[in-house]
Amino acid sequence: MAFPYLEAVIGIMILSYIFESYLDLRQHAAHKLPNLPKTLEGVISQEKFEKSRAYSLDKSYFHFVHEFFTIVTDSMILYHGILPWFWKKSAEFLLVVGLNAESEIWQTLVFLAGLMIWSQITDLPFSLYSTFVIEARHGFNKQTVWLFFRDIFKGIGLSLLLGPPIVSALVVIGKKGGPYLAIYLWGFMFVLSIVMMTLYPILIAPLFNKFTPLPEGELREGIEKLASSLKFPLKRLYVVDGSTRSSHSNAYMYGFFNNKRIVLYDTLIQQCKNEEEIVAVIAHELGHWKLNHTLYSFVAVQIIMFLQFGGYTLVRKLVGLFRSFGFDTQPVIIGLIIFQHTVIPLQHLLSFGINLVSRSFEFQADAFAKKLGYGAALRAGLVKLQEENLSAMNTDPWYSAYHYSHPPLVERLAAIDELEKKED
Repeated sequence: MAFPYLEAVIGIMILSYIFESYLDLRQHAAHKLPNLPKTLEGVISQEKFEKSRAYSLDKSYFHFVHEFFTIVTDSMILYHGILPWFWKKSAEFLLVVGLNAESEIWQTLVFLAGLMIWSQITDLPFSLYSTFVIEARHGFNKQTVWLFFRDIFKGIGLSLLLGPPIVSALVVIGKKGGPYLAIYLWGFMFVLSIVMMTLYPILIAPLFNKFTPLPEGELREGIEKLASSLKFPLKRLYVVDGSTRSSHSNAYMYGFFNNKRIVLYDTLIQQCKNEEEIVAVIAHELGHWKLNHTLYSFVAVQIIMFLQFGGYTLVRKLVGLFRSFGFDTQPVIIGLIIFQHTVIPLQHLLSFGINLVSRSFEFQADAFAKKLGYGAALRAGLVKLQEENLSAMNTDPWYSAYHYSHPPLVERLAAIDELEKKED
């Protein structure tokens, strides 16, 4: 008797959903708590706490509905054999338009295009509600309906432009990779990731946002002085018009070797009136660079990717696996999709481990900024960002341990205070 791979995968998906829903319920209960954590009393205003609480609860209710819809539709698609049905329909479509229905590349492109259309249609109501109801209700949404749909169409256009050559290469490598398939797939994705990280900020990001040099002044001088003191090879310092879409704020850096750039959201500059707070936030980000967190994360991603492709090579010729999902053949892209479904438990464990390391990196970067003398400013900046973004003030420890890549504000402030006590 053949092993019921399909039923096992659906069962694992449902169990994962139940487990994560339990964590969501714990976090939902934390959102309902009527008081601030003691650490934040006198730090966060009661008005901001009430707004944060309302925002968090709205997002939580929305999340329950979205996740329930997702697990039901995904399970039904697998159980009722929609994927193999659509794979066959993709070949029939090629015949209708006069293309080679025997070409796995063409069939894969049509298949993925159909999945993209389905994804856009099913996700659109949730995206609209999240953006124009929840985000707007709490004062975050700044984009118009036109800008919302323009971004979607730009994203689709980029997918149509970049997707076919990438997918075609994956299919060719998958068909001809032989015993070194995992190495070839990883090598291709490694080169692709380098190219995309190079081109994205230069060619793609400007399609969605406007990047302008940070004007001369005390803020620019402070950041440049900080970068110079750490020998950070800063080449460009930009402000991005994040306020055209949302009032959420952020800052990040990117670039390879001696060609680094720092980007500040205009909302961050508007919200942090004290420029030293912004410099402190940048000191935290530069701490990630100085402590090699960015490099470690990149290497970890490459190792995980290689192991994933290695796992794929072990299952790609399991005829019983493909037949369990309703496929008579073993197409490359279908094998990759099925493999991702079969390793869901490992992906959750891996995500948990990555978040654990990421939170450790955040504490280290905070400590780095503190050692540079930005302890008080960083503390004030973190509080300001928490308030302005209406981030959750009360967090469930299980939920945050499983989901959060950054420690809750309470833990970060406690760590900074502990460092100050040690110095005293």
